[in-house]
Amino acid sequence: MTDSAAILAKPAALEARRSGLLRRLRYLEPSNLLWVLLVAALLFLVAVPIGKLLIVSFEEQGTGAFTLSNYATAYGRARYLEALGNSLMLGALSSLFSVVFAVPMAWAVSRTDMPGKGFTWAMVMGAFIMPPYLGAVGWILLAGPNSGFLNQAWSWLTGIEAPLVNVYSFTGLALVIALHSFPLIFIFVKSALDLISSEMEDAANILGAGTLTAMRKVTLPLVWPAVLGGIIVVFLETVALFGTPAIIGIPARINVVTTQLWQFFEYPVRVEVAAAYAMPLLLITIGMIAVQKLLLARKGFVSQTGKGGERRPIRLGGWRWALLGYCVFVGALSVLMPLAVLLQASFAKAWGRGLSFSNLTLDNYAYLLFRHEMALTSIWNTLWFSAAAATAAVIIAVLVAYIVARRLVPFGSALGFLAMAPFVIPGIVMAIGFYAAYAAPPVALYGTALIIILAFTARFLPIAFANSSAAVRAVHPEMEEASRILGGGRLLTIRRITAPLISRSLIGGWLIVFIVASRELSAAVFLVGPRTRTMAVLLYDLSEAGNFEVLAAFGGLLLAITLVLVAIGMKLAGRDFMLRRN
Repeated sequence: MTDSAAILAKPAALEARRSGLLRRLRYLEPSNLLWVLLVAALLFLVAVPIGKLLIVSFEEQGTGAFTLSNYATAYGRARYLEALGNSLMLGALSSLFSVVFAVPMAWAVSRTDMPGKGFTWAMVMGAFIMPPYLGAVGWILLAGPNSGFLNQAWSWLTGIEAPLVNVYSFTGLALVIALHSFPLIFIFVKSALDLISSEMEDAANILGAGTLTAMRKVTLPLVWPAVLGGIIVVFLETVALFGTPAIIGIPARINVVTTQLWQFFEYPVRVEVAAAYAMPLLLITIGMIAVQKLLLARKGFVSQTGKGGERRPIRLGGWRWALLGYCVFVGALSVLMPLAVLLQASFAKAWGRGLSFSNLTLDNYAYLLFRHEMALTSIWNTLWFSAAAATAAVIIAVLVAYIVARRLVPFGSALGFLAMAPFVIPGIVMAIGFYAAYAAPPVALYGTALIIILAFTARFLPIAFANSSAAVRAVHPEMEEASRILGGGRLLTIRRITAPLISRSLIGGWLIVFIVASRELSAAVFLVGPRTRTMAVLLYDLSEAGNFEVLAAFGGLLLAITLVLVAIGMKLAGRDFMLRRN
């Protein structure tokens, strides 16, 4: 009987071992291996560069020994501290200007019967897609103290030699930055205003409040979180901006954090000091988020109106034309005037000689397309770097969004955090982190196409993730469960069911990442090599050479590429695909 029990136990033990082996093999199925690769990719793109940046800031150059001398060097000179103070003041002033521009326009478009709302939307879109450094060049041509068109016209009309406006000033620099940053606040505020019922404003009017009083005491307090969020984004973008402060600030002797970091990368490169000097940008970001939470704490910003109530446009009477005039004025400053002067300069032999038939030429474009050694190469680099980065960012983002939404792994929320982390890391800090992590041997990626693509992917991954997350959440899991019941694997279900349903959103996200990557300067300027220059970097090089005619022509080519992509995006993903908040 003992022998019989042993004989019966052998198949049972064999079956137990087989089932255990099968359970272990399930972890090797393609979807689980993909999740592991996804974790590795996020660590490589986000965690390693930032961790390496922190480590390098405490290393002695050459030996790698622990030291605090990098921080002593970074903050031991009054010039470096002045640059930090200038950045903070510039961020505050640019945010103030942006609020003044954006809030009235958002209120006009969302809440009133102002005519010309389509034109206002077009101006906001134009300010959003025009690269800030290109707008800065336009304002140099308009408001340069000696030869700017506005100052020349002022001198001709009044006989006064002193310039009317001077772009090479702290206020001028802040204003130029705000003219291309206010769309961020516009998007936040308009989205919040669209959700507010007219009933509370009607109640305020019944109680004797006028339109402006109701807006000031009822409407604006409800959208204060959106205004504050927009202010913080503009502040952080301004502090981390490189192109406009370099083009306007360096000639004006206005030193800021980003231009000072650029000087640390001049020969000999002092990456350890740059890493130490970049740390305040991270601390500023964390501090601003903490300030936002503190200001919004213990306050409620909700309207209790059931299903949302009726939303009727506020009738302004004759004032609607004044409000339209203000929107036209902001649109002229941000888009129409810089674009007009850049177009004139691109077809001019000498831009300062004005618009005349004898001054017209196509040679600037011919020089770029047929004789300049790097122009066509930089165009090709921009197209394929941006396309590769957009593709990688969207693939990673949609997979992470799917894991988070469907709760497939226990650490899904950590993956979502890593995907959104670059949002609070300034682009210039991210670039220095990539330089510190991957420039030196044995990786030795500095100056290669791969390091630029990886940096662009990490830099704009939050955009793709936010877009993909909203799209995935909109797809009900029941359709995927039906596919799984019928025998489809996880990856097959994503490819055949989920991806086609969210393809429109993914296309829109891909185009947004492509467009912002194609104009990115802050990250690219620290990582490009002699043969990997992008259009944005070459534009900066041309601005340093002072050849504004060729620069304007090259900027025209960049804008033409951007407009083609925007048109494709409007056709495939909707008219407001770049300004939509998910």
